[in-house]
Amino acid sequence: MLMKSEMNVLMLLLPKVTVDYLFSDFTVRQSLEKMDAHGYNEIPVIDRQSGVYVRSVAYGDFLRYILKNRVSFDDLERIPLSSITSAHQIQPVPSTTNVADLKDVILSQNFIPVVDDHGIFIGIVTRKSILKHLFKEERIG
Repeated sequence: MLMKSEMNVLMLLLPKVTVDYLFSDFTVRQSLEKMDAHGYNEIPVIDRQSGVYVRSVAYGDFLRYILKNRVSFDDLERIPLSSITSAHQIQPVPSTTNVADLKDVILSQNFIPVVDDHGIFIGIVTRKSILKHLFKEERIG
């Protein structure tokens, strides 16, 4: 029997089918439109063919690119998402990770991507779900 502090991250997983993400072959405009439609500040990027987690991208990354390169709105349709570099990278965790091991990580980001043994993106764990779990565990323990 697992102790609460040994709870696997899969118990808090929001599966890929319920998570919004971008495909690495999107254009900047497609990416920004999807992020805006869902109200995200940062979002995972996965490879369309393999399903592998590539990185995350944030609104600030787009803004820095647009200001640095002085691109017009029309240009955004032709610029690939791969042109955008990320200032802060969210590293994925393997599906075997314990929730307790994520305490320090979740303080600096809203979500943590979870991947299987092959690097395939399987979903995310949110800051909210981890904090709820840790607070509940603290009240019980």
